[in-house]
Amino acid sequence: MAHHKQALKRHRQSLKARSRNRAVKSHVKNAVKDVRFAVNNKNKEEAQEALIKANSVLEKAATKGVIHWRNAARRISRLSHAVKKIEA
Repeated sequence: MAHHKQALKRHRQSLKARSRNRAVKSHVKNAVKDVRFAVNNKNKEEAQEALIKANSVLEKAATKGVIHWRNAARRISRLSHAVKKIEA
């Protein structure tokens, strides 16, 4: 365990950041899961609504630095492609 005042503070900050990041990551996973569930059920309207929500969640996570912006872009692209496949 750290002994210096600044190291103790940094440890507290890292614990807070970790819990925030875990919450955001689980939010992202749930949003992506909702889109995939709708796509698997071939429910076009539900998939489109879930995609809009997932895009927002992914962009926000990328902006906060929880996930890399290219990772978010790739996920958005793949989800969009899956939803468009239903329409075809």
